[in-house]
Amino acid sequence: MDGLLSLLFFAGLFYLMMRFGCGAHVHGGHGGQETKHIDPVCGMQVAVDQGYGKMHQGTLYRFCSRSCLDKFEVEPDRYLNPPGQDKGDTP
Repeated sequence: MDGLLSLLFFAGLFYLMMRFGCGAHVHGGHGGQETKHIDPVCGMQVAVDQGYGKMHQGTLYRFCSRSCLDKFEVEPDRYLNPPGQDKGDTP
């Protein structure tokens, strides 16, 4: 019986931590902060619930319009690594 009570206690504690504590971001917590994405093609801010989304190499990119998404799909490296911005450069 002690094992069952311990299990229920820790299950309840786990639920509270996930709902209101460190895992709250999984359920849309942390004050309802809405993340903005930057369209890699035109530089506009795009809200999470607007525009178009595209997964590319494990990262979600958001686009303000279908036109920007189409340009990205043709040449993703052009917009993710613009000319003159080498990865080895340090400011």
